[in-house]
Amino acid sequence: MTTLTSSKGKLYLVPAPLDFMCSTQAALNQVMPEGTLQIASTIDHWVCENAKSTRALLKRLAEVHPLKTVLQAQQVTELPRQVHKKGDHVAAVDTSGLLAPALQGHDMGLVSEAGMPAVADPGSSLVRAAHDAGIQVVPLVGPCSLLLALAASGLNGQQFAFIGYLPQDAALRLQRIQALEKHALKTCETQIFIETPYRNEALLTALLSGLHDNTRLCLCSNLSLADMQVQSLRVADWKKKGLVPDKHSPVVFAFGP
Repeated sequence: MTTLTSSKGKLYLVPAPLDFMCSTQAALNQVMPEGTLQIASTIDHWVCENAKSTRALLKRLAEVHPLKTVLQAQQVTELPRQVHKKGDHVAAVDTSGLLAPALQGHDMGLVSEAGMPAVADPGSSLVRAAHDAGIQVVPLVGPCSLLLALAASGLNGQQFAFIGYLPQDAALRLQRIQALEKHALKTCETQIFIETPYRNEALLTALLSGLHDNTRLCLCSNLSLADMQVQSLRVADWKKKGLVPDKHSPVVFAFGP
């Protein structure tokens, strides 16, 4: 086992607010703990999902905490494209080279566009590489849309699975929905998944046609924001209300018995 050494920097997992792609933004000190903001302001070496959104986040951070170095001097490096396209585990990309600053004694931050990095977002390959190199990994407290949605859903929080994205093909998607529901009804396991905002309505339509009327379905959007919406209803009630999700906002979907 690799021994952690104090001469190495740490890899901080820095959550981002959940307002990426949303029409409104939240004040950072309203959605992220002070301790997380303080630590983030001391980091000037970053690995990220998207450099543009990371610099925008750092600009917002500078409004509440002075940065260690000016924004223009912050070192921001994106994760490899293969990770975005295929995922950390499928792509099998070696990201250890991105940890050079930590090996030289600099603290580093890993950040995604929204929520907790490496959870429903890329970054786990970098975290694994840090462990293998004896670099301390420190997850910071902040918003995670999957857990917020699960807690607000009324569904089983003791046993749940994040599925990611469902197939885009209508027939395959319906088959997947019905298979997941069968599993959920048998195990009481909550099924959680997401979709690109402009496909929200199509996915809801598929869910309402493929799920049993008594299955509970929850949709959560704009979590932690002023215009947050959480709807958790039986499928039969969704059909009666005829609600339509916002096609511009990220939505977390969940269903179960």
